[in-house]
Amino acid sequence: MHLSAFSIQQGKENHLGAVFSLISELALFEKAPQEVINSLPQFKADFKNKYFDFFVVFNSNKIIIGFALFYFRYSTWKGKCLYLEDFYMQPSYRSQGIGVHLFDAVKEYGLKNQCKLVTWQVLDWNVRAINFYEKNGAVIDKTWYNGKLAL
Repeated sequence: MHLSAFSIQQGKENHLGAVFSLISELALFEKAPQEVINSLPQFKADFKNKYFDFFVVFNSNKIIIGFALFYFRYSTWKGKCLYLEDFYMQPSYRSQGIGVHLFDAVKEYGLKNQCKLVTWQVLDWNVRAINFYEKNGAVIDKTWYNGKLAL
């Protein structure tokens, strides 16, 4: 499917339902749907509390087909940074150049907000994503292990 027109917009409260649906799609793609324990009401409350910001991508029919969700973090070595939590485009809209524009919007947001880095995680088996990021100037660091502790 070739996309003739799309638009990227700063996320708004009325976009949260569609984005939450896409988060479920992303979790399924990443083979971890059981890991999504957040709820739409909590997601909306967290947005109102400014825990994150996001961009959405609309197709020519004004339907949200992708998103990038991010928030500020701090590096003692670099200073203020942006963490890209999720970056997702529905499969039928991939490989059309839309992701490049969405990624550029995230980078511009970071620059506008005086961030020194944009960081994120990518699964080691997601070769398409790794290639996308590297093609767009990113360095994929394979030397660090990720830690997490459920509370």
